[in-house]
Amino acid sequence: MKVLLTGSTGQVGYELARSLQGVGDVVAVDRNVMDLSNLDQVREVIRSVKPQLIVNPAAYTAVDKAESESELAYRINAEAPGVMAEEAKKLGAALVHYSTDYVFDGSQPSARVEDDAVGPLSVYGASKLAGEQAIAAAGIPHLIFRTSWVYGMRGKNFLLTMLRLAKERDELRVVADQHGAPTWSRTIADTTALVLSQAHAGGNAWWDQNSGIYHLSAQGQTTWHAFTQAIIEEAGLSCNVLPITTADYPTPAKRPQYSVMSSERLMTRFCHLPDWKTALQLCMR
Repeated sequence: MKVLLTGSTGQVGYELARSLQGVGDVVAVDRNVMDLSNLDQVREVIRSVKPQLIVNPAAYTAVDKAESESELAYRINAEAPGVMAEEAKKLGAALVHYSTDYVFDGSQPSARVEDDAVGPLSVYGASKLAGEQAIAAAGIPHLIFRTSWVYGMRGKNFLLTMLRLAKERDELRVVADQHGAPTWSRTIADTTALVLSQAHAGGNAWWDQNSGIYHLSAQGQTTWHAFTQAIIEEAGLSCNVLPITTADYPTPAKRPQYSVMSSERLMTRFCHLPDWKTALQLCMR
């Protein structure tokens, strides 16, 4: 099976390039080859590669910057996945796409399931939701994995930022009233590969039964403040972490206060997901 992987130098794409090796012949492209802001280029690459499966972790992820770059965020997060879905339909290919907990408004303190009402608070969340809808509307075999608080040992992410700041400062002030589940990029990639191995074995009937949206995030929940404390403890650093409120740290984009998602649908059908703290320890070791 020929697999087209986008965003291969991103934190999830890099891990997928490794994890997907057992799934098929992976053609991994980065932004230099396939820039999602260039929709004609997206079409050209897909038509040239002729994949049986497209895996798309590439995205516009600058949550705050998206508020002032809404057109670009929508082109990359909504229009480009729509184009991928159109081209996949012509090829008879399947599409795997990644979305976010930010499609929810976070107003209720209970874990969101896939069928819960959405209500993004930011341009980023709205653009990712539009991408989900464009893929679903195409009527192709697809998997949309909503994940949360993604981190890893490369790229730009919360983990690496906190490690850097903790080495530079004696004290950090971190938001303690937003709840979620930090999810390691390798967990996302390895889970994707496991699910796709089952899909490959099951053929068209598998896709008929299992296409749709799944929540893919680590088990358990924490706050940005407690996540930071765990990072610093695991790294063996000495830095005082003070809790602050969202109001103390205003940002251009509004974040959901409670964005924990239930991954029971995915785990019931496919495989187990680790606790966030266990995954963090593995990542940092």
